[in-house]
Amino acid sequence: MRAAVTGRAPLIHCITNPISIHDCANVVLAAGGRPMMAEHPEEVAEITLTAGALALNLGNITDARRASILIAGRTAMEAGIPVILDMVGIGCSSFRKDIIIEFLKHRIEGAKLILKGNMSELKALAGEEKCVSGVDVNPADMLSENNQGEAIALAKRMAVRYEAVILASGKTDLVTDGQKAFLIDNGCDMMGRITGTGCMLNVLTGTYMAAGEPLLAAVAGCVVLGISGEAGSEKSLGTGGFQVAFQDALSCMTDEDIRNRMKVRYIQE
Repeated sequence: MRAAVTGRAPLIHCITNPISIHDCANVVLAAGGRPMMAEHPEEVAEITLTAGALALNLGNITDARRASILIAGRTAMEAGIPVILDMVGIGCSSFRKDIIIEFLKHRIEGAKLILKGNMSELKALAGEEKCVSGVDVNPADMLSENNQGEAIALAKRMAVRYEAVILASGKTDLVTDGQKAFLIDNGCDMMGRITGTGCMLNVLTGTYMAAGEPLLAAVAGCVVLGISGEAGSEKSLGTGGFQVAFQDALSCMTDEDIRNRMKVRYIQE
């Protein structure tokens, strides 16, 4: 999949937030794609039709970006272009949750779609989480041995309900298409100390969607970003150096690095 991305250099249309837009563009480049960050409602449909995948993000939402997300998402699904949607903040903002509801109302049957969020956002999508403080996961919702079975069951239900792959990000990432489920344990604490790593995971996974099926793309995105974080943390002292080392690790990663460091569990339940 990584080789296919590098060979094709697909255009990845990212409608994301200004907080992490620079880092997201560099992640797409490091993965072998070509980023375009167009977000004006008058141009997003035209640009989306030229893309290999569409990566959407609800962070720091504006009226214009709301309109663009809905227009571009509909355009991509009608054209068979893969879409990943990061549900940032739907646990703390009814406005953002309404955007998700509107987006999914117009979902096209057979569309290649990934819905991404932390476990609190996934619970909000399911109607089980009433109020979260900010965009971070509620500590009680974080994946653990005690709630793993419940979390996987919830993610599978959402995958079936919306005919989408679910990517629940966290210290341990959960990926499911409603039948198969994977837990990915790659990553490091330093990733939680800089802003935008979730957004970067979104666009990296979107880049892989341009060359592979959503389930595999989601697992690959979690593994590769997590390994990049691990490798970056080994070569840095603080958050500033980590950001540079993290990008270096991502852009220099080899297949051997992935084979040696990947931590993926297939869950049979």
